[in-house]
Amino acid sequence: MIRLATPDDVAAIALIEAGCFDTGAWSETLVHAEVTGERHHVLVADDLQAYGAISLAGEVADLDRIAVLPHSRGRGLARELLTELIDRARDLGAERILLEVAANNAAAIGLYESFGFATINTRTAYYPDGADALVMELTIEEWR
Repeated sequence: MIRLATPDDVAAIALIEAGCFDTGAWSETLVHAEVTGERHHVLVADDLQAYGAISLAGEVADLDRIAVLPHSRGRGLARELLTELIDRARDLGAERILLEVAANNAAAIGLYESFGFATINTRTAYYPDGADALVMELTIEEWR
């Protein structure tokens, strides 16, 4: 089950970050800012093995993160989180969602494409390791 994160979840989310993003992980301070920020919406799996975050600015939502601990992947948590995040964005008035994903992350790209996200741009050498980022967009009205 997916639920809204609370400040009590910050430490667990920071552990998910460390388990998924290594040196690119968000600090506990940044996670706290996401969880408590007015424009930010963070959802967690009840078992605290995964989380996702969006931020809203007018009619545009940015998918900031979806992270699933490696030993919990393949259970559909990312799909469940993404569904809930899109629904939440729509309910809050967003008309579209933007995200950036490493061009070499085939699993994530496949997930996003299965939801109807389309690549609208590429950011060359965007990540610290030199990987390109795909900028993807979903028009919420066309989803489902």
